[in-house]
Amino acid sequence: MGHYRIQNGDTLFKIAFEYGLDYRDLAAWNDLPDPAQIRGGNLLRLTPPKSVVTTAPLPVKPPVVSRLIKTETPAPAEVADEAPPDSWLWPSKGGLLVRFGDGMSKGIDIGGAPGYVVQAAAAGKVVYAGSGLRGYGKLIIIRHNKTLLSAYAHNSRILVSEGQKVARGQPVAEMGDTDTDRVKLHFEIREYGKPVDPLNYLPKQS
Repeated sequence: MGHYRIQNGDTLFKIAFEYGLDYRDLAAWNDLPDPAQIRGGNLLRLTPPKSVVTTAPLPVKPPVVSRLIKTETPAPAEVADEAPPDSWLWPSKGGLLVRFGDGMSKGIDIGGAPGYVVQAAAAGKVVYAGSGLRGYGKLIIIRHNKTLLSAYAHNSRILVSEGQKVARGQPVAEMGDTDTDRVKLHFEIREYGKPVDPLNYLPKQS
């Protein structure tokens, strides 16, 4: 896993997500001042040069915030570049099918029916919307600050586009079964590019 050949339509966020890396490390290792500056056909370094040491801080477990899902669509919000979200919402209604770590799961699976609304768990900016990652189907990745991303997989329909800012609770997709065996939402939270347990962030279900 030394290098990756960039494909048309790739983004640095997508590649970082696929390989479990921090997009800022990828940018630094490849001398990219702007994460958007990648071109199809070029080679992207996936490991640090010998002279570079990656020093990402250890993740800090956030407090669990007990708040119910709001059904109304709030006004768009700016992405906070430094502060993490102060609260999170469940991305969809439905029963918990798979927990973080079960069968090597990098997130949780939430059951539901076709067309169930998938909402942004926290305010942020859409950095990927497409079906280019094998095993995720129609996928959305939202950046919440410089260290936190959330991902929403297996959607039947994507309702947002890359570069769009979204508010907490804003519909971003409809639940589906793309690239999986049943209708469900696979939801991940990643900190510094590494999967963390979403249940440590989401409010407890009553």
